[in-house]
Amino acid sequence: MANIGCVINKTFKRPDKALIEKFRGVPVANIDDVVNGMSALPSSLRPVNSVPLLGPAFTVRVPAGDNLMYHKAMDLAEPGDIIVIDAGGYTERAIVGELMSTYCMERGVAGIVVYGAIRDKEPLEHLPFPVYYVATTPNGPYQNGPGEINTTISIGGVIIRPGDILTGDGDGVLVIQPEHAEEILQNAKKVGEHEDHLFADIRSTKKWERPFVDERLAAIHCEINE
Repeated sequence: MANIGCVINKTFKRPDKALIEKFRGVPVANIDDVVNGMSALPSSLRPVNSVPLLGPAFTVRVPAGDNLMYHKAMDLAEPGDIIVIDAGGYTERAIVGELMSTYCMERGVAGIVVYGAIRDKEPLEHLPFPVYYVATTPNGPYQNGPGEINTTISIGGVIIRPGDILTGDGDGVLVIQPEHAEEILQNAKKVGEHEDHLFADIRSTKKWERPFVDERLAAIHCEINE
């Protein structure tokens, strides 16, 4: 029988690097607009600095406060991977710190997302390496296991498979399924182009036509006094 809850998958299919790079610089909010707001990880995840996040997901699942499997993941992840850790949102023991983040950065890992706690927040703020986290604590982790590497995980109800594309900026982190990436990208670019036109119109006319506002107010019979 398979050892449920304690498994390491060393290999998985990664998307083409050229496909991933097409999302470089595309605002996460624009992408979110075209996936019906259903692919963003929880808002409790925040960036420790302003370094953008982009790459294929290298998934890790750990018990609350334990980072044994993350230690193994650091040695297995390939350059460009994003290590995304489902730590159950537990915040009383740090899963990630400065030393581990530095090791990942030097190995070419493209970032870390941990649904849990970090420590060494101030040094991480100055590291040219993206880390997303829920909370900080000085408490260190256990290293007992079990856990899983490169299995399908869920964070805040959002499914993440090994090889899914993760992109993040100051607004948060989004998951993109590679099989839908090209369509999502084109639609997100259209959102950006539409907003560029709106910005230009606002700057030139000082107006923004939004008929739905008055239409909705009329529909709810809002009293407006002159």
